[in-house]
Amino acid sequence: MSALYKELQPADSFKIRLPYPFSNYDRQLLTLLYQPMIGAEATAFYLTLWAEGEAGGEEATHYSLMNTLGVPIARIFESRIQLEAIGLMKTFKRDGDHRSFVYELCPPLDPKKFFQDPLLSMFLFSKIGETSYRKVRDRFLNQTEIPDGFEEVSRTFTDIFQPVHAKAGYPSETKDFHERTEGGYKTEEDFDFALLRQGLSEQLVPKRVLTASVKDTIAKLAFLYSWGPLDMQKVVLLAIDDDSKLTLEGLKKAASEYYKLTVATTAPKLVQARKKEPAESAEPKTRQEELIQYLESASPVEVLRDIANGKEPLPADVQLANQLVIQHGMEPAVVNVLLQYVLLRTDMKLTKAYVEKIASHWLRKNVTTAKEAMDLARIEHEQYMKWKADGSPSSAAKSATRSNRGKPVREEKLPEWFYQKDEVQPAAAKPQNTDLEIEKQKLLARLAMKKGKGD
Repeated sequence: MSALYKELQPADSFKIRLPYPFSNYDRQLLTLLYQPMIGAEATAFYLTLWAEGEAGGEEATHYSLMNTLGVPIARIFESRIQLEAIGLMKTFKRDGDHRSFVYELCPPLDPKKFFQDPLLSMFLFSKIGETSYRKVRDRFLNQTEIPDGFEEVSRTFTDIFQPVHAKAGYPSETKDFHERTEGGYKTEEDFDFALLRQGLSEQLVPKRVLTASVKDTIAKLAFLYSWGPLDMQKVVLLAIDDDSKLTLEGLKKAASEYYKLTVATTAPKLVQARKKEPAESAEPKTRQEELIQYLESASPVEVLRDIANGKEPLPADVQLANQLVIQHGMEPAVVNVLLQYVLLRTDMKLTKAYVEKIASHWLRKNVTTAKEAMDLARIEHEQYMKWKADGSPSSAAKSATRSNRGKPVREEKLPEWFYQKDEVQPAAAKPQNTDLEIEKQKLLARLAMKKGKGD
């Protein structure tokens, strides 16, 4: 199974933590500054968690998010790690019998800090271009400057208030106050500042000018332009002024000029890194593995939609699938296998009683994965056929009549995975029925179309 299955599953629960109420101004910053960088899907995920958090943030499963956003669990995980990387979310995990998460939302940086940050400002610039960048930056400029000729005459605290030595005791300490901890992101702290200092004399660059904020900007610029300490020495020398002062804007300007002179006149672009997954999470090698990965990551509503060639499923079918997951606690992947099995066996008729009878059996057998559900469906196939016949007297009568006449009984249509009992052996047993072979090809074609859409 893929690494995603180890990172996040639809049945995993989560709670939302808002450090304090967010404002409409935060929404503007998220939409105009962050959305171009993380995309509309991650933004919708953030706004959904925001709304749920304001409503109380009760514990829920990721399956509910899949239904709300209409995306598979893989895309929810992708949105989550983007929000974490950009500094809009912190994730806390607790393992055990039932894995759970706490999602703490962080507000966006204010415009001044955002545009001073060399990575975020360059990331936004590379996404929307110079014209749009200038327009959105000007939108957040302070338009109410203090006119010339005015001086501040505000009183200080000690001008107005004086201490009174009364015997009233001391206020009790409270640690959990609301705090506006803006969404700052983290980078790898591997820049060699010791080597940087070796090439800078104390007369030209005093040690005192390398403050914490200056060091942070130097590390970010080194990451952005892929430079080491030797290149950053030259940038610092270009940025420092005659009064031995080093400003953040001066550093960014010097880095830009040095890059144009030595590398290229166009600014570097920031893109999302694609890390190589371990061998166990490689692309599926067989159709069986491909189908299992699809069933483990898709929601039951998506499976119903795919089986119906993209048409929206009826509310009754969706309600039945949701009932199995939410009320009865079945894993969404198991429900997906059950839906495929029943629909293809009953000529696309989702009979509630028949579904619930099989579901009850799988719950008692503690089936939790798609592969376990497939294996059990193969083992108990004859029993499920009897249940279907018992639940449909006319069907049973027809089968008996055909048997008495000695005529062959028409073989039931079954999912393609039913015949792939051994993943190691690619030559799976082939059904004799021509209609069944056609149905298999249709199912595989739908899966191929699903993958082609990027799901």
